[in-house]
Amino acid sequence: MSPNSSSNIQESSVLNSTVERSHSSEEEAYYANLPINVSPNVSPSSTFQEQPTIGLIGMGAMGRMYAKFLGAAGWLKINVCDLPEKYEQLKKDYADSPNVHPMRDGHAVARSSDFIVYSVEAEFIEDVVEQFGPSTKMHAVVAGQTSVKAPERAAFEKFLPSDVHIVSCHSLHGPTVHPLGQPLVIIQHRGSNDALALVENILRPLKSRHVYLSYDEHDLVTANTQAVTHAAFLSMGTAWFSAQSYPWEQGLYVGGIETAKVNLTLRIYSNAWHVYAGLAILNPAARVQIDRYAASATELFKLMLEGGSGSAEDKKRFRERVEWGRRIVFGENVAGETPKRRRPILLSEDVLDRFSLGKTPSTPSKNLPLTEACTCTPSSGCCPPSPVDGGTFSPNASHQPPPKYRPNSHLSLLAMVDCWAHLAINPYTHLSLAATPLFRLFLGVAEHLFLSPTLLSASIHSALFDTWHRGDDLEFVCAARGWSQCVSFRSFEVYRKRFEETRAFFEGRFGEAGRVGAEMIQAVMESEVKREEEERLG
Repeated sequence: MSPNSSSNIQESSVLNSTVERSHSSEEEAYYANLPINVSPNVSPSSTFQEQPTIGLIGMGAMGRMYAKFLGAAGWLKINVCDLPEKYEQLKKDYADSPNVHPMRDGHAVARSSDFIVYSVEAEFIEDVVEQFGPSTKMHAVVAGQTSVKAPERAAFEKFLPSDVHIVSCHSLHGPTVHPLGQPLVIIQHRGSNDALALVENILRPLKSRHVYLSYDEHDLVTANTQAVTHAAFLSMGTAWFSAQSYPWEQGLYVGGIETAKVNLTLRIYSNAWHVYAGLAILNPAARVQIDRYAASATELFKLMLEGGSGSAEDKKRFRERVEWGRRIVFGENVAGETPKRRRPILLSEDVLDRFSLGKTPSTPSKNLPLTEACTCTPSSGCCPPSPVDGGTFSPNASHQPPPKYRPNSHLSLLAMVDCWAHLAINPYTHLSLAATPLFRLFLGVAEHLFLSPTLLSASIHSALFDTWHRGDDLEFVCAARGWSQCVSFRSFEVYRKRFEETRAFFEGRFGEAGRVGAEMIQAVMESEVKREEEERLG
């Protein structure tokens, strides 16, 4: 598939940006005619002599995932390397993998490989490419797996020889997620169509969905689909750590959409810190979004407190702020057009309950604090007229949740939608283009809350009148502001310490959470694949 295909033109058009034209016409002509070392039409069934040598520099979790799937598919010549001190262990790890050949350093991999992937943290990509880039084999094709492409692009342009192609890539999912059907970004930055075809064919065994973007488009899309999502989950985890509490084990935040929030938070903290640090610190768009998320959480929390103890007008102000976000993100898009109705992302709450780490009660526990009695009046401002009775005020109808799910403020979700609204981000723009499983799930959770008048009213009412979750909400706001400040320092060391301190708190719970979370993601993604296929055909 070529990036000039009609389907890709349609995908890229929604980004409202054009592919950067940083090269002169002479350079473009040069790279369009620069040869590659093997036929672009090779496959794992090609002979040993016909197959390309694949080089993987960096054997962390993503590098190992690539080695696993490419080797299992039948690519016979996969040269890999990691840090020098890991060489002996790498040889032991792949002693029984005849297609994977550990090498001592990146020089050996770069000079021998026809397609090279740098699976290196964004923080170190410049140093690594400066060290090994000059050894790149003539006419090779070079890619990078970094989550932020701006530093990768700069390093490649500065240190790679002029006689090599740059056709980069990025699998938009974690190493523990099966790549089947997941978005795989391919960036034809400086290379021929043959070089592009070679990359497509080498990576085809991953069975991912190829998405063609430029370097700039990639960083915009990843910021829009990951920055706020990561900030929300990181803040939830840090809030629980600060409170020294595992709330799902105490019967709090259990069942329904809470299941997704808990599972995904633990899933993020089970991964390596640098997976998230690069995007947050090195992507300027991500930094703006993380700062806005913290501001939204803070402002909404203040409105909650003012409304809870204030006048009817104060309560109304909070509700109107929440409903403003709903209209911008879910009701009308930034162009003022009502989006066509689509099937919701999230599975039913009953299905989600199968993946709960805590026991979901059939009815609220008598030992837990109850939602405070409604003191609404038609003029109180906290509750809207009931949609089921033609507009007649009915507080019980408007904010009573399903009986087994205790309402709470869902501040993390309110802040996410508020953040998107302030930044004029339409999350659906990138959903089919390059959404990660985490983004799909968290958008699904927000969609489930904001598109249900009953659940949203229950959330607003609980935010204003319930006090049992106020302490947790305060911890969450502090955590969100702390992560925003951490990112503003642009220090990977500060980020690492903050992440690992929280991670240690959840260490003993990653086993079950990883298994259950993977099952939940698989169930939701299977439903999403079916939905997208139905939309494509219908």
